[in-house]
Amino acid sequence: MSTERRAPLDRERVADTALRLLNEVGLDGLTLRAIAKELDVKAPALYWHFKDKQALLDEMATQMYRRMAAATALDPADTWQERLLKANRGLRAALLGYRDGAKVFSGSRFTGTHHARDLEEHLRVLTAAGLSLAQAVNAARTSTLFTIGFVTEEQGVVPLPGERREGYDIEDRARRMADFPLSAEAGKVLFDDYDQQFEEGLALVIAGIETRYGVG
Repeated sequence: MSTERRAPLDRERVADTALRLLNEVGLDGLTLRAIAKELDVKAPALYWHFKDKQALLDEMATQMYRRMAAATALDPADTWQERLLKANRGLRAALLGYRDGAKVFSGSRFTGTHHARDLEEHLRVLTAAGLSLAQAVNAARTSTLFTIGFVTEEQGVVPLPGERREGYDIEDRARRMADFPLSAEAGKVLFDDYDQQFEEGLALVIAGIETRYGVG
């Protein structure tokens, strides 16, 4: 009989295993049964820690956020524009680290209050620049939703770095849409150089906030 002791099963270990498995099977293939098999336990053992798949997704999103926060360097002296740029670049990088990362993150409810510290600091920077609390919340939320939505679409084309879904070859698309020259040419903007696309879109969001709320 083996005397090797396995690490105790807890929420963090289950979520960490689920995040690793996510890159292999994607969100649709991520079942509690598959995670239990990876952990070499019976599926009912997971229900001691998570009542359903959504509860597990909440914990996965929380771990993704914690890793993002640890990897994103913020400066209390940031301007509000710098803070939104840094926070959303960090969020995009974190989501891109996992297959279907944006889908997991979207709509999930953080467990605990770890994120509140960062939210407090972001709102402090925004309100110090002259935004009301409501305006600061709207600005932060709008930029975050842009990022999550952008990455959702990005991962629909490029699930992981180096992968590309069938049907998104730009030249083939242009040939098929030859009767619609503007739409055909738009493919070069829509489905290529996602880094540049993201930066341009985030710049548009920030410019809109500046104009809407009259802050510079």
